[in-house]
Amino acid sequence: MTHSSSRPLMALAAIAALLSFVPTAPAYADSPDEDDHVAAREALRRGEILPLARILSIVAARVPGDVIDVELERKDNRWRYEVKVLTSTGRVREVKLNARDGAILEIEDD
Repeated sequence: MTHSSSRPLMALAAIAALLSFVPTAPAYADSPDEDDHVAAREALRRGEILPLARILSIVAARVPGDVIDVELERKDNRWRYEVKVLTSTGRVREVKLNARDGAILEIEDD
């Protein structure tokens, strides 16, 4: 990874670190999106998912490039990260990972 392509990754890691200091939101929420954020924060607090900084380092080792999108989803009672990476060749690759242990489930062209 070149120095310039590591800047967005480092910025995302810094944001993730800062978010770890944000107090937990109340148990109620005004929208489903807020419910998702609360559930994700609680899952991280309980150790059910890895922090975003760790996930990004796993992705960078397998698919170098600029991270352009990150999603955390819960499907079939399992948390999963989906990370989109713009490679140096201009391809967008989507990396799906088990959020609990960081195992790569799939890498595909988006």
